[in-house]
Amino acid sequence: MARQTAVHDEVCDEADQQAPERPANVKKIGVRSGYSGLTIDEAQHIHQCGYMDNSTAITALAALAQSTRLETFRLLVKHEPHGLPVGELAKTIDVPQNTMSAHLKILTQAGLIAGERHSRSIVYRANLDVFRELTLFLIKDCCGGNAEICTPLIAELMPCCPPAKATA
Repeated sequence: MARQTAVHDEVCDEADQQAPERPANVKKIGVRSGYSGLTIDEAQHIHQCGYMDNSTAITALAALAQSTRLETFRLLVKHEPHGLPVGELAKTIDVPQNTMSAHLKILTQAGLIAGERHSRSIVYRANLDVFRELTLFLIKDCCGGNAEICTPLIAELMPCCPPAKATA
């Protein structure tokens, strides 16, 4: 395990040095064990290193383990790439805005969503990179390498909207 962490830290240290500057609206996270004292944006770390640790996965899953937050996250995924303002989220899910704000804070801290100010409102969007990494984390060692068992699962996970083909 120590060797894996050392290799991970070496790869990610290099990725962090090459990373573009973090946008002002993206929070940095605190130091976590296994990160050798790094303080970086969690979503950027996962995206560049392709690595989600148990602690990050548990935080994301815990955030989704409540019905209002799960419904909110699914609604935001459905409304990608435009997202939804807080007021519309609260109205659609039928919860008070202050309650919705508390749920959005938990989802944001887990890295599953991000809010962006537009004039006087905040529009929230699902962080599909973190969602993808969480899904991959859960199925990475699926079926012990037996492709016949994994094939139906992978087929179900295929995107509903295939990428548009480039025109020449």
